[in-house]
Amino acid sequence: MKMQLNKALSAIALLSLVSVLTPAQAQDVIKIGEINSYKAQPAFLEPYKKGMDLAIEEINASGGINGKKLELIVRDDNANPGDAVRAAEELLSREKVDVLTGSFLSHIGLALTDFAKQKKVFFLASEPLTDKIVWQNGNRYTFRLRTSTYMQVAMLVPEAAALKKKRWAIVYPNYEYGQSAAATFKELLKAAQPDVEFVAEQASPLGKLDAGSVVQALADAKPDAIFNVLFAADLAKFVREGNTRGLFKGREVVSLLTGEPEYLDPLKEETPNGWLVTGYPWYGIQTPEHKAFYNAYNAKFKDYPRLGSVIGYSAIKSLAAGLKKANSTDTEKLITAFRGLSVVTPYGPITYRAQDHQSTMGVYIGRTKNDNGKGVMVDYRYLDGAKYQPSDAEVKKLRAAD
Repeated sequence: MKMQLNKALSAIALLSLVSVLTPAQAQDVIKIGEINSYKAQPAFLEPYKKGMDLAIEEINASGGINGKKLELIVRDDNANPGDAVRAAEELLSREKVDVLTGSFLSHIGLALTDFAKQKKVFFLASEPLTDKIVWQNGNRYTFRLRTSTYMQVAMLVPEAAALKKKRWAIVYPNYEYGQSAAATFKELLKAAQPDVEFVAEQASPLGKLDAGSVVQALADAKPDAIFNVLFAADLAKFVREGNTRGLFKGREVVSLLTGEPEYLDPLKEETPNGWLVTGYPWYGIQTPEHKAFYNAYNAKFKDYPRLGSVIGYSAIKSLAAGLKKANSTDTEKLITAFRGLSVVTPYGPITYRAQDHQSTMGVYIGRTKNDNGKGVMVDYRYLDGAKYQPSDAEVKKLRAAD
């Protein structure tokens, strides 16, 4: 009896010890909840995850954030806004994460932006491009890392206008990102070149491009130039069919995202020459920040980085900088810290704008080249995102009140 009593008292003492230690141990870790379309968009998001892992490793090896280690907890959203919100809810309630980040597809980014507002939780939208995330649907809890649709289009439009082509056709994936890019291109090109005509517009379901009919419809319109917003498998099908049917022969093509190695590399010998694109020429960027990133990434993964690698790495570095500046995981303190926050990324220093929570990360633009069966970017240059923003007055009109 006495032995059983001693065992019981020991068990109670152990439970008490665990209950005392657990909160203290939890305080030694900052949990980042990350939600993304890993299964649906592996070309971008596998390198993205590697970029995050590299950043977490570097930060923790240097002592963490104010003495606390970072822990990354990842969930797949199945490319579905409802699943993304459910994952976010589970990360908050069960995993007790301190902040949320992630999303690739723009409509999912918007769902998580709204979730952050409802739950009053800090959310760094790392990758989704739609302008609504920081403007029409923007809120005090949401910041965005990657160069927006407006910014990327604004960088390309001066080049497009300089081509002096009157008749334009547009092809895009028919969801938030594609719609946003197409609308912005039409608006900005019309302002730069008032006599421009848009003679065809093809909007296809994401991932379900009927390349034959789309290419034929564009060819029938006889445009002088094409603005393309397709990416991933849709882009590959479009290029293949366009090459076969001669759609690009004698026509200028301006194309968002095509210079990213995630999408350019798989084209190989089908890579078209001379497209004006945004992208990531990792093989030619010689800045100190990029060299350090490239060397660390290559040493860890025995591979070259993709644009996703840069975004994943920069997202974690941004969160780390914000957490360090706030010296807290408190949402309001993080919001204050992120407004005007400067972060060093592989692209160089960026700043999170106080007026709309958009970062000033820029973009490389250049031309595609089929270099002996390998797609590369040539004649490229980096454009600073800080220089391609609407005026503060315009942003104020666009952005909902915080």
